[in-house]
Amino acid sequence: MPTWKDGKLGLPVREAVKLFPELERYLDERGRLDFSNREARILYNRAIAKAVFGLDIEYHPHGLVTTPVSRYIFLKTFLRGGERVLEIGTGHTAMMALMAAKLFNCDVTATELDGEFFEYARKNIERNRAGVKLIRSNSGIIRGVIPEGEFFDVIFSAPPYYEEPTKGVLTELEGVGGGKHGEGFSVRLIEEALDYLKPGGRVALFLPDKGPLIEAVEEKGKELGYSVRDVRFKVGTRWRHSLILKK
Repeated sequence: MPTWKDGKLGLPVREAVKLFPELERYLDERGRLDFSNREARILYNRAIAKAVFGLDIEYHPHGLVTTPVSRYIFLKTFLRGGERVLEIGTGHTAMMALMAAKLFNCDVTATELDGEFFEYARKNIERNRAGVKLIRSNSGIIRGVIPEGEFFDVIFSAPPYYEEPTKGVLTELEGVGGGKHGEGFSVRLIEEALDYLKPGGRVALFLPDKGPLIEAVEEKGKELGYSVRDVRFKVGTRWRHSLILKK
């Protein structure tokens, strides 16, 4: 399992500065990093990706600053290794697609809707010499994007989950899931996934600690015939959920 040399899954700030010396400008007098600064967050997470996971990641100037450790822990909740997987909405970093390919030895297909994010994802895949098949989704989720007759062991996503646009945190495409609790995108995904999963295949969703949202997706999943398991995990100060639905 990837880990820093002290045995913890993370990276001390002093080690991150060795990789990206420009981080020095974001340290206070006690050597603490200013995580309120977007550039500081990007550089620190690039350092973690490089030192802990062996990935060279470029971030889009306006995209979500995805954290490598939380994504890796999420993948660990459902990947065994060697599966054929599909990621819906890989984002500009393509981080989870890269991890699935390089750390879990999976056969990976990934989709992305946004044109600029697609190009960043493509370059990140090329930069890391990963065998990820990247597809421009053009507003679809799975149907109309993935050819009929393609089947996967796992379909996973960090889906949009806000009920309405947020201010300055995410683009609307990244953030708005629709529905009463932001569950609309996730519900469509699990409905469409039924036609693309192998027998016993799974859908895994990376979700925030937001009870009504999770309950809405769980309820729909059970209605569709899935067995549902919710794995709650903590990264830093935040709780996250891996909602796993088995066909």
